[in-house]
Amino acid sequence: MRTDHYLAERHRTHHIGWLRAAVLGANDGIVSTASLIIGVASANGTHGAVMIAGVAGLVAGAMSMAAGEYVSVSSQADTEQADLARERVELATDTEREHAELAAIYVQRGVEQKLAEQVATQLMAADALGSHARDELGISETVSARPLQAAFSSALAFTVGALLPLLVALVSGTQWLAWTVGIASLAFLAALGALAAYTGGASIVKGMWRVTFWGALAMALTAGVGLMFGATA
Repeated sequence: MRTDHYLAERHRTHHIGWLRAAVLGANDGIVSTASLIIGVASANGTHGAVMIAGVAGLVAGAMSMAAGEYVSVSSQADTEQADLARERVELATDTEREHAELAAIYVQRGVEQKLAEQVATQLMAADALGSHARDELGISETVSARPLQAAFSSALAFTVGALLPLLVALVSGTQWLAWTVGIASLAFLAALGALAAYTGGASIVKGMWRVTFWGALAMALTAGVGLMFGATA
């Protein structure tokens, strides 16, 4: 086996951090902004009112996504750091027990006891904390929490997603605005689902269906609310 090829190899899980935040942000941007626009348009709102609502939804949504992702991922990062701090103390005060613990993990995975002890010895000699973080705590460079990256990715993706139905609304006539934005947004969601599925190595059809179904449901519900209140305005 060539080690240079192995070290250069990339897996789809390496994308999981930014892909999750980007897809979530773009999906929310399209769905929430399109739903807001359709709701206001269905309530007989003027073109100006629709655009104001759309822009306000874009700004509020982007900030909400950034704040929510930052707080959520920061909590995860705090938990990871607390676990790592505890592991440092345990490694410094009870090395033998930690060695036995690491070896036991490898035995549970199918490695023979003697070989597991040798592997644990070599890995702890190279990077004791890193070995325990990866194999005992499940913390690695690939999946470790990055609050700022998640917040920025979510806010940017939400903004890009929200701009799509907003631009459609900008060039649409008032009479058919709700239908135009709705159909265009479903197409955007289908494309987003396909792209996310392709990047993650999943089924493209399933990815498209998953996001378009929930997007269509959200837009239909807000259109119903708009029609209900517009009828009594």
